[in-house]
Amino acid sequence: MRIIVNGETREVGNQLLSEILIECGYRQNHFATALNGVFVHKHQRKSTRVMSGDRIEVVTPNAGG
Repeated sequence: MRIIVNGETREVGNQLLSEILIECGYRQNHFATALNGVFVHKHQRKSTRVMSGDRIEVVTPNAGG
């Protein structure tokens, strides 16, 4: 299915947000996620279904000053 991750169109084979994140290379748990502009808590990722055309935003912390 075709979705948008951080503004980039991606083809993915999963429907669960947690699996899509792994498929896209996000293996650690130190990031925030939003689905179609709505925050998704890390504990909800395994039960959150993504549909074709949905937008996922992934924000990772950036250390520095």
